Amino acid sequence: MSLLALAGFVCTVLFTSILSGIFGMAGGVILIGVLLSFMPVPIAMALHGATQIAANLSRAVLWRRYIQWPTVLSYAAGLAMAVGVWSLFLYVPERAVAFLLLGLSPFAMKLVPDSWRGVPENRIDSFLYGVVCMAAILMTGVAGPMLDAFFLRGKFERREIVASKSAVQSLGHLGKVLYFGALVDSGALDEPLVLGLAIGTAILGTSLGGMVLARMQDVSFRRWADRIVTAVCLWYAVYGVYLLWTQPGANF
Repeated sequence: MSLLALAGFVCTVLFTSILSGIFGMAGGVILIGVLLSFMPVPIAMALHGATQIAANLSRAVLWRRYIQWPTVLSYAAGLAMAVGVWSLFLYVPERAVAFLLLGLSPFAMKLVPDSWRGVPENRIDSFLYGVVCMAAILMTGVAGPMLDAFFLRGKFERREIVASKSAVQSLGHLGKVLYFGALVDSGALDEPLVLGLAIGTAILGTSLGGMVLARMQDVSFRRWADRIVTAVCLWYAVYGVYLLWTQPGANF
């Protein structure tokens, strides 16, 4: 990676980590789009996973007293089941497919009947979301839009949302790193300088974003979180269609 590319990557990680530090969402969605645009899918997935583990874990530690552990443990059980099943096939999505599914994910949630969407306080719902979201992570790199919709439907206050979502996201990205960085491509994380800078920058950005979150009101938090995620994912959906149109060989 050239010096200019490395500088651009670090700035992107810092910006997206600050955004995630504030909303507990959106930053990871932006970062995976940037990485998928310039790197092979397995490398982009593994590097994004390592970066997001640092960002989410530091955020979870920062707000650890607000973590809702029944939700996290139920989600983790579903996550483990999904990784076990996917490891039998080692499927790697093409770039166009990843962008399209990433962009459509929050809109697909709106098509699900309200009675089926579940709430994070329910352990069965959390388990099922662990299964579905882990599958989404392995297909698109993130499950943020689905998790955002899931956590925003519950009765958790903003710090409980950020803390609990950060904890389950840390586990999800760990599963992604193991899948793409160990099972699919064992050399996906062979650049220690890039990895070290990404992790350090993610932790810094998370700390800065946390300062803003502490001063934000719940109403503003929910309103802006939804707007940002919707706008970013709409762009990804359009870009995914463009890639499929210009690269007719791409398929699911």
